[in-house]
Amino acid sequence: MTHRAVYAGSFDPPTHGHMFMIEEGARLFDELIVAIGVNPDKSSTFPLKTRLALLQEVAGHLPNVRITSFSNEFLVRYASREDAGYILRGIRNENDFDYERTMRHVNEDLEDTVATVFLIPPRKLAETSSSFVKSLVGPEGWQEVLKTFVPRRSTRPSSSSTRPEERAG
Repeated sequence: MTHRAVYAGSFDPPTHGHMFMIEEGARLFDELIVAIGVNPDKSSTFPLKTRLALLQEVAGHLPNVRITSFSNEFLVRYASREDAGYILRGIRNENDFDYERTMRHVNEDLEDTVATVFLIPPRKLAETSSSFVKSLVGPEGWQEVLKTFVPRRSTRPSSSSTRPEERAG
């Protein structure tokens, strides 16, 4: 029996925290599907195609990782459709725990064959989120600061001095 999991997020952009989750998920499961969940009600800094390319660049070297996306579907139903028995989620703090615990119960109500597995990242990654990273873009020297929080290749689309959302067009 193949142990397949889905790790989903916006990955806007991928961070070191995301990479921790992807690398640990690849180690724990036979196959890890890293899926960008597209929410049409939310605006993204980077277009879907760019986020898929960034994920492929930073995680494509892992042989049991597949990069994809899904839209207009509950994550647990997407996981079930992909024959994944697990959803992989990260918990950085107590707020994440409260939210993820609730979602785990809702997911079980929708698809009781899909379990949720939680990982807690190392302390040095616990405060990093894509929203936090995007807030650093703009001031002089931001490219150097970003290297602390994102894989080197994740900074490539934002290498000019303008904010990424101004270039996304």
